[in-house]
Amino acid sequence: MLQESLCIGPIGGMIGDLSNTEPPSRPDIILAELQADVPALLEALAAGDHSIRTLALGSLDKIGQLADSQVSDSLHDTHRDVRCRAIELSIRRPNVKPMGLLSDPDDLVVETAAWALGERGAIEPDIISALVEVGISHDVSICREAAIAALGALGDEGGLPAIMHGLEDRAPVRRRAVLALAPFDTPEVTNALERATHDRDRQVRQAAEDLL
Repeated sequence: MLQESLCIGPIGGMIGDLSNTEPPSRPDIILAELQADVPALLEALAAGDHSIRTLALGSLDKIGQLADSQVSDSLHDTHRDVRCRAIELSIRRPNVKPMGLLSDPDDLVVETAAWALGERGAIEPDIISALVEVGISHDVSICREAAIAALGALGDEGGLPAIMHGLEDRAPVRRRAVLALAPFDTPEVTNALERATHDRDRQVRQAAEDLL
């Protein structure tokens, strides 16, 4: 492990070496982060343990040594935890779009991707249309809810069809759809909110009344 393979560098610093050792552990990654040992952390991105790959991503980001290409590659990782972490790290990276993961087979990844796209604040037609598709058509309600929330956060009129569609969905989605209407001020939206004040779900009614 890293703790057993420390050597004194030319200026007396401790340099970690993960090569030719056992697979890195969580303490190894934490120590490598503290030492800003970029080679060790880059090596850990290829570790067999997905939790190590996830931790290495975060450590490289914390020390400012995570490249866009590494985030993009991790979006295609075989484990959902790594993909989700990469999605989170993509929010502040305009050149890395997790939009393709809106069609991921794992619902958690889809939900995380929708949330991240809403957090980016970038109103791009391809992102809006992809979120609309998820908000209307995805089989899992939590994914539809996340897409509708993202469309509300972005506040683009192109997202209105999915938000309005969500007003006829399951109660949690209807509640989210009502809140997502907050950025919009049109007669159509006002009429929809008035109808929502008669919804059978108390929280939907309350949210609509608050917005009106």
